[in-house]
Amino acid sequence: MLPELDPAFFDAAQTARAWPFEEARKLVRRLEKSGKTEALFETGYGPSGLPHIGTFGEVARTTMVRTAFRLLTRDQIPTRLLCFSDDMDGMRKIPDTVPSKEAMEPHLQKPLTSVPDPWTNEHQSFGHHNNAMLRRFLDTFGFDYEFASATDYYKSGKFDEVLLRAAERYDDIMAVMLPTLGAERQATYSPFLPISPISGRVLYVPMKEVNAKDGTVTFTDEDGRDTTVPVTGGNVKLQWKPDFGMRWAALGVDFEMFGKDHQTNQSIYDRICAILGGTPPEHYVYELFLDAEGQKISKSKGNGLTIDEWLTYASTESLGLYMFLKPRVAKRLHFDVIPRQVDDYYSHVAAYQTQDAAARLENPAFHVHYGDVPNPDVPLSFALLLNLVATANAQDTKVMWGFISRYIPGASPATHPELDKLAAYAVRYFNDKVKPLKVYRAPTEQERAALEDLRTQLEGYAGSTDAEALQNLVYEIGKAHKFEPLRDWFKAIYQVLLGDDQGPRFGSFIALYGVGETRMLIEDALAGKLLT
Repeated sequence: MLPELDPAFFDAAQTARAWPFEEARKLVRRLEKSGKTEALFETGYGPSGLPHIGTFGEVARTTMVRTAFRLLTRDQIPTRLLCFSDDMDGMRKIPDTVPSKEAMEPHLQKPLTSVPDPWTNEHQSFGHHNNAMLRRFLDTFGFDYEFASATDYYKSGKFDEVLLRAAERYDDIMAVMLPTLGAERQATYSPFLPISPISGRVLYVPMKEVNAKDGTVTFTDEDGRDTTVPVTGGNVKLQWKPDFGMRWAALGVDFEMFGKDHQTNQSIYDRICAILGGTPPEHYVYELFLDAEGQKISKSKGNGLTIDEWLTYASTESLGLYMFLKPRVAKRLHFDVIPRQVDDYYSHVAAYQTQDAAARLENPAFHVHYGDVPNPDVPLSFALLLNLVATANAQDTKVMWGFISRYIPGASPATHPELDKLAAYAVRYFNDKVKPLKVYRAPTEQERAALEDLRTQLEGYAGSTDAEALQNLVYEIGKAHKFEPLRDWFKAIYQVLLGDDQGPRFGSFIALYGVGETRMLIEDALAGKLLT
């Protein structure tokens, strides 16, 4: 169900500059020109595998544009989001995840909805199983969408009118497709892929005849005989590039985004859509994700970050922020991007509370929450909590709360549930991803003298939780010991005491960890007890 929009944003939306509004304005102009009274958004899904982090990104970003469109039109034009599953595709290879590859081999090249479910008896087919996983996935995140199955649409006749038109305009479609193919592929190519009446497989074979009058195609089936079938009723499907354009024409899609790997084919999709009597939708092409080494993420290589891995260490909202920021810039999708996204998310949410309507529409938090931004009480940063986990050697949040409740009197998991969630994420993230990479070093003579001085002077701050006063003390000691530039002093603190090159404001860390505990930490570091 779509969330209600605050009418206070309607006027400010007209001049909002955030990228979802820029894309939504194109859609507003499109509907004004066409006279349509509804906007149809679409995302595509290939059910040969389970939904992944890219699936989330595509639906989340499309929903951001949909929200912006609703604001621009003062929510007077109905909108729909169709999540379309290409489940009539033939199974071209057997996934590594199935229990028995041998049992699946007889079903190669059959439509995914004709392949038995290899995992359970709950679902009619492999495709139905993965479609159920997609719906469960989307429902988990609360997306408002309608699910569509290619198999259902082909077999029910929803595509029949446009498929018959494809038979009539077969030569025009071939004129678009053939120049994009090599000579060998040109000799056998057809936009129609018949489903063999004998084997049930999707056949990549040339057409002997395309009869536009009868709406049929003739081809050589697997037994060597010529076979004629209607192009309607699910007897054929289209190759994936013509299928894109056909679907847009048949459904009247107004907006669809896709990855940069589709960009070279965009003109093909558009031309086929136009040939079949449709108007190509507005597009938004986003950049692909990169791994830690800057290489394109590949599902087959497994070199990326899965959505389950992200959500083990951070919230959905932090992932939403990652998806919102600069979609047209290639970004690394690796574990080390998570802490920054978490802290930036809470910073945006905090800023949102004091902004006017116009500023709120530029705030990423607005788009992450599709206009319904919460106001959680999170007084500590993820970075600070990570360092607390390290120094307190915390294996669970109970240890964390011993420090937190001293720093924030009266605070508990019950009074600060969002902070409790953040602490749990920090424990998992630190122990799994940070701790194995920690490297402590011994201090130089200059650093040793400064740390001794800090330990001594902290005695006068016993019991203090005044982060600003403690930060000023650290700052003054760095100046007194002539660190130039001063950031070298803070870098030394992080490397010697925390085993990292960077960290939170150290005054805030002392206030949270405790003055006495920090003095002991310094003593252990100077005695070499932190070195591994």
